[in-house]
Amino acid sequence: MRFRKIHGAGNDFVLLSNLKPDSTKEWPKEAERLCARRTGVGADGLVISTVLSVSPAVLEVSCFNADGSTATMCGNALRCSAWAAHHDHGFAEMSLLMEGVKHEAVVGDDSVWVTAEVGAVHPRRVQTVINGRPTWFDSAHTGTEHVVAIVDDVDAIDATTVGRLIRHHADLAPLGTNVNFVQAAGTQALKIRTYERGVEAETLSCGSGAVAAVVIATMRGLVAARAVTVHNRAGEPLTVRPHADRPKRTHWVGGPVTNTFEGVLA
Repeated sequence: MRFRKIHGAGNDFVLLSNLKPDSTKEWPKEAERLCARRTGVGADGLVISTVLSVSPAVLEVSCFNADGSTATMCGNALRCSAWAAHHDHGFAEMSLLMEGVKHEAVVGDDSVWVTAEVGAVHPRRVQTVINGRPTWFDSAHTGTEHVVAIVDDVDAIDATTVGRLIRHHADLAPLGTNVNFVQAAGTQALKIRTYERGVEAETLSCGSGAVAAVVIATMRGLVAARAVTVHNRAGEPLTVRPHADRPKRTHWVGGPVTNTFEGVLA
């Protein structure tokens, strides 16, 4: 099977597309094998993209985290899949189905945009002490579970240690959560660090996390309800903006996609 190593603003994946109909594998185990940083290709997740329809363009996208678990929503995996479909089939606009949820996608010259659905938002969901200061995390469901803490300096936080603690917090059991640390970074700009459930580590970028950060930052008055630049660890910012037709429940998230290399799986 041919594969792409591709990343969306630093969030990297092994992407399989155009598979033969009889290509059946135990994908969770394949994800663990292929995503291993030392013995596999190395990635945050394994993405499988299948074209269901050409006119209109519809794809089914599955994403398995590095630990083999299934991602119910992964904005950067959707963006990478849309880029590959544009490259392979010429689609500029398409619908992407992930875990039964339909997402819109638009591929531009320098950015790929997908939609994320915003669900329940809960202020002050859990609390912990960070660097001697009690800190609250608000929660926002953006297709998957996220909590967001507004902090003064994201670089002063041990994102792995604190992220792992909150990810397994008893009040968030049994699913756990993705954990985001966010600070204001100027007019309509945020800086973010994300500990991702399923990767069980800090990642360089997270699409659904960027949306959650903007939703919470808007609620807290840090930014206005229009386009926000979200600066990540990769140095490749994502932009999040409300959907024109349904701004309260849908956001666009967009940014760069890079096809790093291609190969054949042994």
